[in-house]
Amino acid sequence: MDIAGYLASIFIGITLGLLGGGGSILTVPVLVYLFGLDAVMATTYSLFIVGSTSVVGSFSYLKKGLVNIKTAIVFGIPSIAAIFLTREYLIPAIPHKVFTIESLIITKDILLMLFFAILMIVASYSMIKKDQQPIDEALSKKPFNYFQILFQGVFIGIITGLIGAGGGFLIIPILVNMLRLPIKTAIGTSLVMISINSLLGFLFSLSHTSIQWGFLLSIAAIAIVGILIGSYLSTLIKANRLKPAFGWFVLVMGIYILIKETLLR
Repeated sequence: MDIAGYLASIFIGITLGLLGGGGSILTVPVLVYLFGLDAVMATTYSLFIVGSTSVVGSFSYLKKGLVNIKTAIVFGIPSIAAIFLTREYLIPAIPHKVFTIESLIITKDILLMLFFAILMIVASYSMIKKDQQPIDEALSKKPFNYFQILFQGVFIGIITGLIGAGGGFLIIPILVNMLRLPIKTAIGTSLVMISINSLLGFLFSLSHTSIQWGFLLSIAAIAIVGILIGSYLSTLIKANRLKPAFGWFVLVMGIYILIKETLLR
């Protein structure tokens, strides 16, 4: 299973480079199902892997001017505060055994994975559905709503802190559908926000976790190779094809995790 895990790790980076998100969607299942980590540990490791990989991927988008710095800053500040509070207080407060449904015992690990899967399925809808107008045209018609961005930043921060996801699978639908950013600008902006959110979330977790640095750095290095490949591939694919592809990917992974954590136990 370790070999499969290392092979899958390269697709973590490819997904981030190509879609600007979804790396954490692949990272957590790889760490849990292929490397045998518990869900809480996997979410912590995921934050480092996705964060460090996103730092590398964001440089090419920054050089191309495909990052909305204003949105990243306004979005990022409340996200960071929410991540800290979630990792420091909320995660430790969840009991190991949460509740029981007939013969199925819902533990802390199962609860986090189910929550992860449900969010993925919900987020996929907004990416799969077709827009009524081209995104580039919509951009000029959508004002910059500070309150909306601050609220969404807090929400993303809680999600990032709770399930170890960089939030790309939620950030991109918000940037594209609510803030009307062009898809590739949304990808670049998402990578910058994922970098900051994930790495800070990892730092906030160090007091609660014992890190196997050799293993963690090896996975991160493989994922970084993947994001360089994904960033190159993103230049060859039309923007209007990236959004639905991203949505279907999120949907399939969400359904798989939901089945894995309930019916296949």
